[in-house]
Amino acid sequence: MSAPACTIRFAEPRDTPTIFGLIAALAEYERLGHAVTGTEAELREHLFGARTFAEVLLAEVDGENVGFALFFHNYSTFLTRPGIYLEDLFVLPERRGRGYGKALLSCLARIATERGCGRLEWSVLNWNEPSIAFYTSLGAAQMGEWTVNRVTGDALTQLASVGPVALRS
Repeated sequence: MSAPACTIRFAEPRDTPTIFGLIAALAEYERLGHAVTGTEAELREHLFGARTFAEVLLAEVDGENVGFALFFHNYSTFLTRPGIYLEDLFVLPERRGRGYGKALLSCLARIATERGCGRLEWSVLNWNEPSIAFYTSLGAAQMGEWTVNRVTGDALTQLASVGPVALRS
């Protein structure tokens, strides 16, 4: 018996509570529930406000949201082309194995090609073997020679205040 058909669509402002709930479910799955410190209002502003920072695709089955992909554009200086960075891909645990994650990634790849992007990339936690195997089966290459760097909180504030830097527009 095959899985019910999945519809992928771009999220709208009315979807913000659903997206926020899916983010919380993803954080729990990744053992990072404590790291969710943002708010639904901030999410709405960043996705649908005057200046948007990201976009969301929602996967629906029979009117129920079963997963999402949150992404934004980056830029490859080597390719001199934009790219898409997939920040989060998540399918509800009870809905996995039915092709919904693959449908989200396929749709995102289509968006990338339609927008003239040179690549689609994302990160995965190194302990998440099921996801790594899934991504590899789709042709994704693990970029083992790259290490993610991050500056947040007090370190970000401190870095922003270092030296006599003048930003001109």
